[in-house]
Amino acid sequence: MSTTNRNPLVHGSNLEQKENHRKKYRDAQSRKFLQEIRIEYDKWHLANVELVGPTSTSTPTENDDTIISKRVELLSKYKDFLDQQHYAEKFDSRSNLHSSVLEEFLYYLFRDLAKDFGENALIGKSHTFKDIFFVPPKYAEMLKRPYARIEKKDHDFVIGATIEASFEAVTPPPEAEENSGEMLALLKEEPGNYSDVTVTGNTETHIFDIPVIVIECKTYLDKTMLEGSSRAAEDLKARNPNSLYIVLMEWIKLTSDVNLRKYKVDQIYVLRQQKNTDREFRYEETYVKNPINPTVVQHLFNKVRKHLTMDWTGGIEYGIQRGWLIEE
Repeated sequence: MSTTNRNPLVHGSNLEQKENHRKKYRDAQSRKFLQEIRIEYDKWHLANVELVGPTSTSTPTENDDTIISKRVELLSKYKDFLDQQHYAEKFDSRSNLHSSVLEEFLYYLFRDLAKDFGENALIGKSHTFKDIFFVPPKYAEMLKRPYARIEKKDHDFVIGATIEASFEAVTPPPEAEENSGEMLALLKEEPGNYSDVTVTGNTETHIFDIPVIVIECKTYLDKTMLEGSSRAAEDLKARNPNSLYIVLMEWIKLTSDVNLRKYKVDQIYVLRQQKNTDREFRYEETYVKNPINPTVVQHLFNKVRKHLTMDWTGGIEYGIQRGWLIEE
């Protein structure tokens, strides 16, 4: 896994934050609920850790499907427990307790696949590279160093790589050497959206994540959300044409009037193969909640594995030899 300081167990981390919060969730009912959730979470986590696979073996096997089905079974059992009405009402959507379950499930699903590519594979929630621009305070400073800014984008789940890149002025003035080891200040407007920069002389060093696979996790997807996902996918592909942008949800809130072909996402997965119903109606006795379909998850896994193990060689020259320029 990546050597950077990150915790892929986002749901477990969310639960721990609630358990240790100094002001919120201190009442007796919250403490009781959190203890109950902790017991079930630990069971879910341990069972997934002990389960190995699937891996990067390029040809899907029956054993792969069996492992994925088992992970889905574990997910469904934990989700059914956590989605009980009293937990949902106590910890609403703003707490991210429920929404983070899918993100952690994806880590378990792809953990051993990513591990096959080496310990530095990036996997999990990440603030990834979005754009680069240059903001020197004046022209004289631009001649000393680039004043680059790496804008970042928060993603629910990615598989990719962590990059260290250096920028420097071509012909720096001699006095540029006086700035050895300086930390370049971030923009004050949105400091969380930009990478830290180390400046040594006229050289700036940036560290940032580049995603190859992006999976956006949602409880349900409506048209407005899809439009936002499409814009994010377009931004991603403009900077990394070898990337995949996938949207994953439990329920769908789209009608047949939506033209899916005009959106830039590579695939949309509906785990329960069911239209969305407002949460309060899901707790009615007459409501039938479809189970999470392991076949959908198997398709997701195989799509990601195929993309990570395939040859990305391409471009205009390669396309001319083949006769068609865009890979299918």
